[in-house]
Amino acid sequence: MRSEVIAWSIAVIIIIYVAWETVSPLITPIFFGAILAYAFYPIHRRLSGRIGRRWSAAALALGTVGLGGIITFELLMISVQVAASFYNSVVEFFKWLMEQPLPPEAIDFIKRFFDQLVPRLSEYISRSAFSLPMYILQLLVFLLTFYYVLAYSEEIYRQIVLSLPEKNRRLGEEILESLNKTLGALVRAWLVLNFIKGILMTFGFIIFGVSDLYTAIVAGFLTFIFSFIPLFEGWMIWLIAAAYFAMNGAYLHAIGMALYGFFLVSPMPDYTIRPMMVARDADLDETLVFIGMIGGTWAMGVKGLIIGPIVLNLLLVLLKEWKRIISSREPSHRPSPSPSKQAPRPLP
Repeated sequence: MRSEVIAWSIAVIIIIYVAWETVSPLITPIFFGAILAYAFYPIHRRLSGRIGRRWSAAALALGTVGLGGIITFELLMISVQVAASFYNSVVEFFKWLMEQPLPPEAIDFIKRFFDQLVPRLSEYISRSAFSLPMYILQLLVFLLTFYYVLAYSEEIYRQIVLSLPEKNRRLGEEILESLNKTLGALVRAWLVLNFIKGILMTFGFIIFGVSDLYTAIVAGFLTFIFSFIPLFEGWMIWLIAAAYFAMNGAYLHAIGMALYGFFLVSPMPDYTIRPMMVARDADLDETLVFIGMIGGTWAMGVKGLIIGPIVLNLLLVLLKEWKRIISSREPSHRPSPSPSKQAPRPLP
């Protein structure tokens, strides 16, 4: 019997390990596909009452494919242009710097640094360009996850509820409620803040005279879209505007646009305003949300921006439950209440 248990344990461990190795490269698209399905669930619930759950999920997935295809094409075009422009700007900057009247030691240091930087930068850009098939595969996994989570959302929720142990069912329900509340607050803050950042970018382009009104509106829309994409984010738009001013010699405008974008668009609002919005909606401490976002991003990449606050909130739920259990097990040390009436004397 013991050898059979050991054999089964080894088989289960091997299966879990191989399954993890199979799924781990696709964790990020699966995670964000599930998060987007959660954000679209209210729309899906209304549509499913009219056209059915699967047709509703298919319609939303097709809409996401259309919008995602357009955005992906635009991102690829912009990323190629920005990468080439950035590479040329770096090369021209170092050439200009080495032509300045600097001490020979400084010139030698800059030259050695330039000789090491340029090949690595070129290799990084080339590697990013050849990663397009992997990006398309991740996009496909993302869309499939989005569809199936929406189409089978009720079954998934039912299985999660059924898997809760009867002994600690109340704790499991508290964890699910806390998870839903925190995730909902994160999604709402994500949508609202990205919309505000798009408006601020439009005003920034108008205030600093980067372009006309139409182009400023397009820049605001792209900021809103890019803010959902971890690789690009909203800082990419104001950085291009600041670089445009710097290349034309308008250094004060470039500095002003960079400061405006850094403090009002990205990344500063992501780590100041967003924690406050999440903390208010989820009834959490702002410091806890801030630590969750920073630490989660540091540990798990962009996924941690969402996972970090959720995990810390769940940790609070577990700590409260542990405190309740400990308090219920401790004996009461309160003194017994004194009798309200005088005890009768014993009969002689």
